[in-house]
Amino acid sequence: MLTTWTSHLKACAITTVIAANTLFWGTPIHLLALVKLCARPAAWKTACTRGLIRLVKGWIRGVLLIQDRFLNIAWDIRQTGELSREQWYLVTINHRSWADIPVLLKALTDRVSFPVVFAKQQMFWVPIIGTALWALDYPIMKRFSRRHLARHPEKRGIDLETTRQSCRKYRFRPVAIWNFIEGTRFTPEKHHRQSAPFRHLLRPKSGGLALAIDAMEGRIDRVLDVTIVYPEGITNFWAYLGGKVKRVTVHIREDTVPGHLIHGRYADDPQYRRDFQEWVHAFWHEKDALIDRMLTRQTR
Repeated sequence: MLTTWTSHLKACAITTVIAANTLFWGTPIHLLALVKLCARPAAWKTACTRGLIRLVKGWIRGVLLIQDRFLNIAWDIRQTGELSREQWYLVTINHRSWADIPVLLKALTDRVSFPVVFAKQQMFWVPIIGTALWALDYPIMKRFSRRHLARHPEKRGIDLETTRQSCRKYRFRPVAIWNFIEGTRFTPEKHHRQSAPFRHLLRPKSGGLALAIDAMEGRIDRVLDVTIVYPEGITNFWAYLGGKVKRVTVHIREDTVPGHLIHGRYADDPQYRRDFQEWVHAFWHEKDALIDRMLTRQTR
């Protein structure tokens, strides 16, 4: 068992190496992003986007190499169905920690199409990362409080329109759109505050999923439901980098989007909204039961 100080030192060292990897790939990403910003012909912008994707894939492989080299994690990754890099996917994920990001990269890289993440606006200001999110046309979501929306009703729906505009840019190349549909990381306090009808999950938010499916105009008809479990109960990202997380279990379940839900106006059609919410809650209950089984299997 790692001592606290040894764990902290290891986390600092790995953070430094990841930062170096990010700086290495971030420099050409910024240069190419500048070219894309200045380019006028659409063909040039498309070429820049292809180049940016290749550079980000290099950064991802660097992160995976660091993770495999320095973190002694026993991985249990299982899937149902055949995965393809030429298929559009909507990836739904339970959210426990920032550690979920490297876990997902480990589980999905080179098995499915290029990842697209719904990013919070705060991520836009993170050095290097923010520029890459903008250059790759990732949806940057700005959340408003209910009080703010009450004072500025004209801002209601901005997030949804941002999602629609961004997703339309992916109609011509396969992507896997990642969505942490709980909207925030799971904690016992949040779970209790929501009175969530699940043991291991928060209530899912369906609007973003529905909009992504609709904006892709029929290209997304498959869902990858990814379930992440940390059997030892440690989910802190710093502890993850420090080597305290020894086992990670991931289950990938492929499913199809019901045909009657591929096209619809979530905000304007009450019946469609009810049907979509019922579908999401049904597979979220299945996910909750799956986590029970995964935890039981790990304790045997």
